[in-house]
Amino acid sequence: MDTAMLRERGRLRRWELALLVGVAAALLAGVWLDREQAALSDKVIRLHVIANSDTEADQALKLRVRDRILEEAAGYFQAGQTVEEAAAELTEYLPALAEAGAQVVREAGYDYPVSASLEPNVWFPTKTYTDFSLPAGSYTALRIVIGEGEGRNWWCVVFPPLCLGSVTETVEETAAGAGLTEGQVSLITGEDEGYVVKFRAIELLDEFKGWLAGS
Repeated sequence: MDTAMLRERGRLRRWELALLVGVAAALLAGVWLDREQAALSDKVIRLHVIANSDTEADQALKLRVRDRILEEAAGYFQAGQTVEEAAAELTEYLPALAEAGAQVVREAGYDYPVSASLEPNVWFPTKTYTDFSLPAGSYTALRIVIGEGEGRNWWCVVFPPLCLGSVTETVEETAAGAGLTEGQVSLITGEDEGYVVKFRAIELLDEFKGWLAGS
């Protein structure tokens, strides 16, 4: 075997080794990211409001229903409440939440029905809000469907009540009061450097898993 062929084989082996190291690092990071998101989702209940349609009027109505649902739900929670206790409260008051949304619809002059349900394993993409962000993944969700439910949706967080927090509390205080760890609070508020990259990595990992499952 000549010298040129040996050098070429050596280059290929180094490239293969680098590729294997990269794949291993990605897999380890994926496991860690999955754990981070799962631990966070266990302490969070998302809010998912789906409009009747994409008309300007129906989209505006969706936001009015959203505000009423957030206001109504915030009154169910007590300081120091766990996510399990919050879920139990929401489950008990689902009919009241649906009626609160329906009242807004009626006041606006429409007759759309409104449904409310608490559903596990609802997938959400990465979402950035004014003071915090949440990674893509599966969460328990309070789903409010207006009419046909064929319009663009809106999502945030109903517990901890980060989307309708007390004016006297910061996001950090609200999240910590609901049992999020210091690391989880730092992760969603951006104090953990690189959190946006981490969240996007979680989303890409989920997409890759879906591609593998379908291939």
